[in-house]
This record gives sequence, C-alpha cells and structure tokens, in this order.
Amino acid sequence: MTASRFDVVGIGNAIVDIIGRCDDDFLARHGAAKGSMQLVDTPALMALYNAMGPAIEISGGSAANTIAGIASFGGMAGFIGKVSDDEFGRIFSHDIRAQGVAFNARPVAGAQTSRSLILVTPDGERTMNTFLGISTAFEAADIDAELVSSAQIVYLEGYLFDRPEAKAAFRRAVEIARGAGRKVALTLSDAFCVDRHRAEFLEFIRSGVDVVFANESELTSLYETGDFQAAAGSIGRDVPLAVLTRSEKGCVVVSGGTAIAVPAHHVDEVVDTTGAGDLFAAGFLFGLSRKLPHETCARLGAMAAAEVISHIGARPEANLQVLARRSGLTSAATAG
Repeated sequence: MTASRFDVVGIGNAIVDIIGRCDDDFLARHGAAKGSMQLVDTPALMALYNAMGPAIEISGGSAANTIAGIASFGGMAGFIGKVSDDEFGRIFSHDIRAQGVAFNARPVAGAQTSRSLILVTPDGERTMNTFLGISTAFEAADIDAELVSSAQIVYLEGYLFDRPEAKAAFRRAVEIARGAGRKVALTLSDAFCVDRHRAEFLEFIRSGVDVVFANESELTSLYETGDFQAAAGSIGRDVPLAVLTRSEKGCVVVSGGTAIAVPAHHVDEVVDTTGAGDLFAAGFLFGLSRKLPHETCARLGAMAAAEVISHIGARPEANLQVLARRSGLTSAATAG
C-alpha cells in the first residue's frame, strides 16, 4: 500500500446553506416538520425563502462540513461533489478551498447548484428544506480516482445515496479505496434516508464498509426496533466500527464486541444544531487517521460538535486544532 497524501476524502452533496431564524408557528404554517430534512423543488424553496426573515448564506453539505472540520483540525482533506457554473457554485468552490480542502470539480453548465434553506427555532433546532439541483446528476464519472486512492479514509454521505447513478458512484469509490488498501466510512445522514434505502444500506454496509456513523433515530430505523441497545448490538455484528451519537447523552463506540460510552462536551448555549453530527464525524475521523484510541476520537468529535452548535452555521469558526490542544486531546505531533 502506497503512502496516503490525504487523511480523509469526503464524497457528498455540494450545498450552499441559506440560514434564517423562525418560530415553531412558522414551521407549522408551512408544513415543515421540526428537526427534519425534506427535499423541495425550486418553487417550494423560493416560497419559504420569501416568507422567512433575514438570512445568511454559508457553504454547507453534510460531508463537506465534515471535511472542512478535518482541515480545521490540521488534517489533509479533500472533497468530491458536483457544482454548477452559477453564483452558488462559485460560492461553494471558493469557501471549501479557502478552508484548505482539495476540491477539483469542474463547474457544469445547466442545472443549479444545490441549496438548503435551514430554519432555526429559538431552541437551536434546525429544520432543513433542501433543493438538490445538480447534485442529483452525480455519477461514477464524477469520482476522482486519484483523490480517493490517496486518502487513508474515504467518507461517504448517506444523503447522496438515492439515485442509481449515485449508488454506482459509491460502489466505484469503494472499489478504488479497497484496491488502494484504504478504509471506507459511511454516515447514514438522516432517518428518512434509512427509511427509503434500508435494505440497500444494510447490504452496502455488510459488503465493505469499515466505519458507520449514525445517530439514535437512524440506527433504530436501520434495524426497525425502538431498542437502542439491541440495534447497537446488531450494527456491531455488521461493521467493524460503529460510532453512534445520542445528542446530549453523548455517544457510544462499538467495536470488536465492546461498547464505549463517551459523554457529550459541555456547551454554554445551543445556538444552532446544524452540523453537529457532521463536525462530530470530523473529530472522530481526524483522530482515527492519527491512530488515536477510539475514546479520544469520540472526545475530539464531541468537542467539535460543541463548537459548531455554539454559533450559526455548520462549519467551525474556531480553530479546532488549537481547541484540541488546549483540551489536552492532541499534541503538536498529532497534526503532522
């Protein structure tokens, strides 16, 4: 196996987030289930946009947020996603490169770059309304084989696991990663993704995924049970390493027949939960790429999640590498 140039390369939707505040009544009036993610078309997106208050635009996308977090930890990171040759495509490309992430995609003329209108209620909960645009055209030809084969870990975003072409792209990425002796990680992304693709997710996980990230609702949906412990036992038999997040209850890391519970990191005020799971994955994957113990990886993830929920937006504002050193979770040698 040749040496890797990148710690983690992510594959997912390239999205620009449009974030605004609202109250619960606004969600009810517009038929948006609080805390959910629903796919919308352009008219529905614009109807919400016109009805909401002031908003800010920040580059996002689940796997892209994770990769930006890894770069903030001092890791070498790359991202593979599809953007259009439009204003939002230029915003996304500029922002992710400015964070030190390798992003080689060529903008495509025609369809629009993906956008997500994120409504944040006073309790910090986020409700996402996502227009996928050109991301729905993602296919195997968009996989950068050189980038995938040069990463220690290839990280796949479950949100992208929808159309047959995208599934083929995932399988192509796994084939390349396996051929290069790399690890494959998958995030289940959302319970609605699991509900739509449960059987295929399980088949995909069992056929060659090394690490699975899931929150409690995604995990219990995957195994169609309301019993978290039973579902944790099931995934422990299906994948070598499972990282299961439980919001304020922390997380459980399942590996080799053992489960380690790690508490959540303290945060003074929850401002916006957008990106919490993405940044948790960033911390865990960064630690994993540095061969740190699983408990330390989870603590890095919890710290990164706490940082991102303390402000608006799904990407870190503080330097995570500095925070990790101050917390005693990493040393100067870790980033090398």
